[in-house]
Amino acid sequence: MAEIFFRTLPFFAIIGLGYWAGRSRFFTEEATAYLTRFVFYFPLSAMIFGFAANLSFAEVFDPTLILGYLAGTLAVYLLVTAVAMARGLDMPTAAVEAQCAAIGNVGFLGLPMMAILFGPASVAPMMVVLSVDLVVFSSLIVILINAGRGKGLGVATLKLVGLGLLKNPMILSIVAGLAWSASALPIPEPANDFLTILGGAATPGALFAIGASLASKSAERIRISGWLSFAKLVLHPACVAIAVLWLIPAAPFSAAVAIAAASLPVAGNVYMLAQHYGVAPHRASAAIFISTVVSIVTVPAVIAWVS
Repeated sequence: MAEIFFRTLPFFAIIGLGYWAGRSRFFTEEATAYLTRFVFYFPLSAMIFGFAANLSFAEVFDPTLILGYLAGTLAVYLLVTAVAMARGLDMPTAAVEAQCAAIGNVGFLGLPMMAILFGPASVAPMMVVLSVDLVVFSSLIVILINAGRGKGLGVATLKLVGLGLLKNPMILSIVAGLAWSASALPIPEPANDFLTILGGAATPGALFAIGASLASKSAERIRISGWLSFAKLVLHPACVAIAVLWLIPAAPFSAAVAIAAASLPVAGNVYMLAQHYGVAPHRASAAIFISTVVSIVTVPAVIAWVS
C-alpha cells in the first residue's frame, strides 16, 4: 500500500495546489469555472478521443463488466435511497444523496490516474465505467428529480435527458473515437500530435480544477456528508467488488479497474446538478469535499488490494 500511496500522492498534491490557489484567491471562483470548462471541453475531450480511437467497440462493449458494474452501483444507489427515504426525505433529495454515493470523479481524476497506475489496458474498462455513469445514472437523477416534482416521465423529461447526453463532450468523444477506430484509418501525424499536446493538459488541468473548486466548498452537515462519503468510498467499491468478482464475474484485470474506479471520491458534476435543480447543493458540496480529502488514504488502499 505504501508504494501505491506514493504513486497516487502526486495526483493529490496537484489537487492540493489547486485548493491553495482557490483558497488564497489566486484563482477566483470565476477563474476556476473557466478552467473547469476549458478542461472539460478541450483537453479531456482530446484525451478521451485519443484513447477511444485506439480501442475497438468489442473492447469497450464488455457485457459482463457492464452488467457487473451496473449491478454493484445500482445496489449502493438503492441502499442510499432507502436510507434517505427512511429519514423522511423527498424523492429529489434522495436522488441527489444516491448520486453522491454512486458517481465518482472518473473523468477528471480516474482516467488519468488509472492509465498511469494500471497502464493503457485500463482505458477500455474505464470507458465502460464512464459510459455507465454518464448514460444510466446521470439520466436517472434528472428523471427522479422531475418525477418527484410531479413532472413524470413525459416528453419534456425525456427530451431533457436526451439533449443532456448529446451535448456531453465526454460521450461525444467516446463515440467519435470508437467510430474512428471502426473506420480502420490511421490518425494523421499532425492530428495525432495535436491530440497528444492538447490531451496532455487534461491531467494537470483537471486535478488543479478539482482542488480549486474544493476551495469554495465547505464541510457543512458533517453527519450526512460523512455518511455519503462512507457510502461512496467504502460501500460503492465493496458492492462493485461483490458484483464483478462473484455475482457476475468479469475478467480479473477489468474487475480490478472497475473496483478501483468505484473507490473514487464524489464527482463535481453532482454538485452542479444539485445546484442547477436547487436540491441539497450544500450536502453534495460537503460530500465532495470530505470524500476527496479522505480518498487520499482510501483510494490507495483499494488500489493496493485489487492489485
